[in-house]
Amino acid sequence: MPVAKPFHRNFRGIADGPNSGYSSLAYILDRDYARDAEHYVRALTLIQDDLRSIFEYVEPSAECMSAYSFRIHSLFMRTCIEIEANFKVILAENNCSRSGRQLNMVDYRRVDATHHLSSYEVMLPIWSGSPPTLRPFEQWRPLRGLPSPHGKGVPISWYQDYNTSKHDRHDAFKKANLKNLILSVAGLLVIVTSQFGAHDFGAGTSEIVWSNGYQPMRASIGELFRVNYPTDWAEDEIYDFNWSDIKDQPNRFGRIDFDAIPA
Repeated sequence: MPVAKPFHRNFRGIADGPNSGYSSLAYILDRDYARDAEHYVRALTLIQDDLRSIFEYVEPSAECMSAYSFRIHSLFMRTCIEIEANFKVILAENNCSRSGRQLNMVDYRRVDATHHLSSYEVMLPIWSGSPPTLRPFEQWRPLRGLPSPHGKGVPISWYQDYNTSKHDRHDAFKKANLKNLILSVAGLLVIVTSQFGAHDFGAGTSEIVWSNGYQPMRASIGELFRVNYPTDWAEDEIYDFNWSDIKDQPNRFGRIDFDAIPA
């Protein structure tokens, strides 16, 4: 059966039906949907602004992917810390008994089962040449919903490089390169988009224009990258509700049981 009410911090496909266009987006603007939503969106847009500044000196191109510097390292660290913060709040605002202890990627991989992070695609239109399609969480996709082998986490290569460079900057400084930085910012965009769609919670319109017909994919928060949303939702995963009918109910949001999802 489709899902009869939205989960906290979980943007997903919705069944066609009366008012489905409105229902697919309006719940995100409910204050009870996510705690301090604009706080997490603002952190993403600030990181994107700093990435733009790096692009003033290093061209986003295949030739420059191995470039590294203290500026790149610093932004790479900050971006991955923000990624961890988003994973933690998704688990905390749903049901996860592990949210009170120190978490790692074994725990975070559960979010792929509910948010389909590994199905998102991202591109950087200002890339010099033909922009590649980025799939920051692609390594999780073959194992979605399955236990990690031998109880170990499934590695995300750029995240592994973040940890290595964080704990051993002297010998692993070069791992904090432009390629990993771009992948990490794309990963942060995916996680934020999987919670809020294209809502940026700005002072103007509540949602940005999704497509301008010139670039492939859809416009995204921060307007630096473009995004393809997941299309692989199973029938029992998609939302199916009329938000106008439930928006005033006290229990209008559900909670994902992350404890029931294999690590």
